[in-house]
Amino acid sequence: MTSTGRTQEIDVVVVGAGQAGLSSAYFLLKLGLRPEAELVVLDADAGPGGAWQHRWRSLRMRTVHRIADLPGMELLQPDDDAAAADVVPRYFAAYEARFGLPVHRPVRVSAVREGRDGRLDVVTDAGAWSARAVVNATGTWTRPFWPYYPGRESFRGRQLHTADYRGPAELAGRRVVVVGGGASAVQLLAEVSAVADTAWVTRRPPVWRDAPFDEQAGRAAVALVEEAVRAGRPPASVVSVTGLAMTPAVAAARERGALERLPMFERITPDGVAWADGRTLAADVILWCTGFRAALDHLAPLRLRGAGGGIVMEGTHPAADPRLHLVGYGPSASTIGASRAGRQAARDVMALLGQAGGRAEAHHADGTGMVDALGGAA
Repeated sequence: MTSTGRTQEIDVVVVGAGQAGLSSAYFLLKLGLRPEAELVVLDADAGPGGAWQHRWRSLRMRTVHRIADLPGMELLQPDDDAAAADVVPRYFAAYEARFGLPVHRPVRVSAVREGRDGRLDVVTDAGAWSARAVVNATGTWTRPFWPYYPGRESFRGRQLHTADYRGPAELAGRRVVVVGGGASAVQLLAEVSAVADTAWVTRRPPVWRDAPFDEQAGRAAVALVEEAVRAGRPPASVVSVTGLAMTPAVAAARERGALERLPMFERITPDGVAWADGRTLAADVILWCTGFRAALDHLAPLRLRGAGGGIVMEGTHPAADPRLHLVGYGPSASTIGASRAGRQAARDVMALLGQAGGRAEAHHADGTGMVDALGGAA
C-alpha cells in the first residue's frame, strides 16, 4: 500500500474490483503490465466480491439474472440454492489469487483529476497515485436511485431501497408497496408477497420476455445501451432492455395475485400512497426497487458530462479523453458486457502507453501483436 504522504507514479490504476475491474486487470496483465510496479487495482470494499457481497441473502443462484464467467477462469456450476452473496465473492477471491491481481483494499477514491505531464492524479484515503491511464470500474451499487414524490418526508412507515433489502423475513406481516418495474423489483415482489400484503406500482406496464435470456439476447441488449452512450445520453441499465423473466417464483407470485400492477401514485401520505383520482392505499413499508446510477462522482473534476447529463463515448473511453476508460458504465454495467469491455479497454490503454513510449512497445517488440496476446479478437 502506498503511504499517505506521497504520490506514487504508475502506468495504470484500475478503480473497482468487481467483474469489470477484475476483467480489465486480467487483460492488462496478459498484455504485459507488471503488478504493483505498473498496475494497481483500488477497491473500496473490505473483501472481494464487488456488489455481490452486499446483495440480499435470499438471492439464490437459480434466481440471479445471469452471471458471466470472468476471463480465464470458469465459475463452476454451484448449487442452485446457494446464496449469490456467498458464491460470487468466493469466486472473485479465488480469481484474484489465481492470477495475482494487485488489489489494494479497502481504498476509497475521492477524486480523479488532471495531474502533471498529461497524467491523471487518483486521490484516495490511502494516498495518491499519478497514472498515465485510469480504468474506472466503480459500477452502480453505491449509488441507489431514490425518485422524489411529494410527501415522502411525511411517511410514518419505513422506506428502503433494493440496496438496503436483506430478505423477506424483516417485512413479514407488513403492508408493503413495491415500486419499480425491473428484474430486482419482480424478484423481491415474488418473495415478499409470500409473507406480506403487497402492492406493485410501476411507471409503465411491465414487459415480459417469452424467450430464454441467452447469449444472443444479452448481446442485443448491450447493443441498445451502446447506442445511447455513443450519442451522449445517460445510459439505461442493460437489464432494463431485456424484459422480465417468468421464473417459477414469479409464476407463483402471479398465482397469488401479486403481479396485478398499479400505475404510479402521485404522492406519499403519512400512512401510505395516493393517486390523482383520489384513490389511497395504506402501507407500512415502501420498497423502492428503482435502480441505480453510475458511481462517477469522483470523476467530477474532469468535467466529462455533457449538457444532457451523459458522457459521449468512443468505445470504452470518453470521446474527449482516451486516458480514462469507463468499464461497467452503460453497455458494460452488467456481467453480460463487463469482460468484453475490459478486454477492449486493456487493448486501448496499452496502445496509448505504447504511443507514449511505454511498456506496450517493449511487450510487443516480438511482433506478436495485441490481438494474439489476448488469444483472438473479442
